[in-house]
Amino acid sequence: MRGTSNETCMFYSLLFILYWHVRLAYSNAWTVRMNEVGHVRSPLVRAVYLRMKEDERQRNDDHQYWYSFDRAKVTDDVCERFIQFHQDEETQQFLSNCYEKADWLFTQLYYSVAKSVLGWFMTSTSINGLLRRGSMFVFSQEQLKQLLQIEDGWRGQNLLDLGAGDGEVTDKMARYYSQVYATEVSSTMVWRLQEKNYKILGLDEWDNGTITFDLIGCLNLLDRCNKPMSILHSIRKVLTPGVGKAIVAVVLPFKPYVEQDSKDHSPEEKLLIQGQNFEEQVQFFIKKVFEPAGFNVEKFSRLPYLCEGDLHQSFYMLDDAVFVLKPKS
Repeated sequence: MRGTSNETCMFYSLLFILYWHVRLAYSNAWTVRMNEVGHVRSPLVRAVYLRMKEDERQRNDDHQYWYSFDRAKVTDDVCERFIQFHQDEETQQFLSNCYEKADWLFTQLYYSVAKSVLGWFMTSTSINGLLRRGSMFVFSQEQLKQLLQIEDGWRGQNLLDLGAGDGEVTDKMARYYSQVYATEVSSTMVWRLQEKNYKILGLDEWDNGTITFDLIGCLNLLDRCNKPMSILHSIRKVLTPGVGKAIVAVVLPFKPYVEQDSKDHSPEEKLLIQGQNFEEQVQFFIKKVFEPAGFNVEKFSRLPYLCEGDLHQSFYMLDDAVFVLKPKS
């Protein structure tokens, strides 16, 4: 009993110290904010202060540059398939949630400590799945509808999301399909997908021809997998004839990095993407990757690929090119 009492006392003592440390950090951050002091000694106070300043700037920004596309840099046949989007209400709500979660200082400190420990034997993806953090945002519901050219009442049969992560992006597509399937390498992310009652297919199972799909999501996967061209060929093979489409998102500039099953993190199949800017790489993907793989690109757009942030930054953003593909007749 005495040992248990001492452990309990120690736990509450540490919790009390952490509470006052966090409270002092926020208090000092606000003091620094008011006085605009340039030199701050405490790393925690400095991190909180700098993030607060950046959040203030981001909240007042409509981020039009996230969606910009210079049509003069691509051919007319590519240009006519581009859809111009903007920061809509759903995107703004995701950002607002990021700002709020970044202010949960106790939680962020816990994430930071847990990640440093778990990182010795788990990948970043698996850690995020275990901690239920780091959710992604690729497109809003309205943006998805415009890309797929569907209405609210439209309903398809089978959806497959490859590398579905925690399923938050899958949810947006799932509302239009009767059956939802997913693949995922990370075991902790598989748990999250099973919580949503999505059917999990094995990596050697989804393309065996047993099931065909009306939509296949391949979102930010081609730069993270070992065989991107093989995946595109497999996608084409299992799309439902006549109606099947794929929605493919690619971070540009294209920089492949394979998290698992690669000693040097390089893919086995290399896509040598050419282009000096976003627009030129988009055109290269359409003309030299998707079309040779047997697809027509129906629509595409430029969208921000957003991820929930941490103690230092409320969110992270990469430039995504999002394509809707349909097999050539």
